[in-house]
Amino acid sequence: MTRAGALLASVAIVLAPALIAQVSGYGDKQMGPANEKSPILNKVVIAQRLNQQLPLNLTFTDDAGQQVQLASYFGQKPAILALVYYQCPMLCSEELNGLTGALQMVDEVVGRDFNVIVVSIDPSEGTDLAATKKRNYVKRYGHPESAYGWHFLTGTQTNIDALTTAVGFGYAKIPGPDGKLTQFAHASAIQIVTPAGKVAQYYLGVEYSPKDLRLGLVEASNGKIGSRVDNILTYCYHYDPRTNKHSLIVARVVQLGGFVTMASLGGFMFVMFRRDYRNEHHTATDKQGTGTKDHPTGDDTSSGTPKVNG
Repeated sequence: MTRAGALLASVAIVLAPALIAQVSGYGDKQMGPANEKSPILNKVVIAQRLNQQLPLNLTFTDDAGQQVQLASYFGQKPAILALVYYQCPMLCSEELNGLTGALQMVDEVVGRDFNVIVVSIDPSEGTDLAATKKRNYVKRYGHPESAYGWHFLTGTQTNIDALTTAVGFGYAKIPGPDGKLTQFAHASAIQIVTPAGKVAQYYLGVEYSPKDLRLGLVEASNGKIGSRVDNILTYCYHYDPRTNKHSLIVARVVQLGGFVTMASLGGFMFVMFRRDYRNEHHTATDKQGTGTKDHPTGDDTSSGTPKVNG
């Protein structure tokens, strides 16, 4: 027990900084309230509008600078639709990376069996950005011959709003630190669309199961509409680092991790010492039950010489 106490004391000393940790930054940043959801995120939703017809008459600009209607990508093959913005440094890239990685493990091939349609929600983005994104992801996919099946589009605010409304993709513009609307809060999701242009399935997050993705494409190609999925959203929400709004939440996570570690170590040591005690107790009981003693009575043979009476 003394050894146990010493070990627990050592662990407590090591973990003490984590248990009392508070995140602070340069210039004495102010802590934001814990677990407070920004009102901006109330607009960020994914309303799963299964069997919703996309407005195929909408016109966008493709990655080659040509005006195209959404209808030109439908009619014979299903499609995967992703709503992002190309200058997003965070979640949008993770979403497209996850999609591309999953498609690499799917037997169906982009272009031959289905289309990938990526639409920017930022009307200020143009053809150059779209073309750059397309080159990067076609190269990442590893099938340069599939380039004709990847479509990176830009458009006007009116057409973007019409498409996002049909899909149920809610997002919000956020003023950047410079006061300009250069950021967007949105959730991460891709949609499977039937050849007729109807929304068949939603996949939320940034990692997608190749098996589920393939099944969704096969079912959508036959016009089958899937079912709703658990609406657990992954947000893309930028904030001004000068306010450090997330500091207190990070500190609470560190503290919780320290407490869990302490509890786990304490419980493990208690179980181990309790088991050792029971083993020793059972051994002593077994010896008493068989009549065995450490120094049996009778002739004294401990020295190897029989005892002789005088």
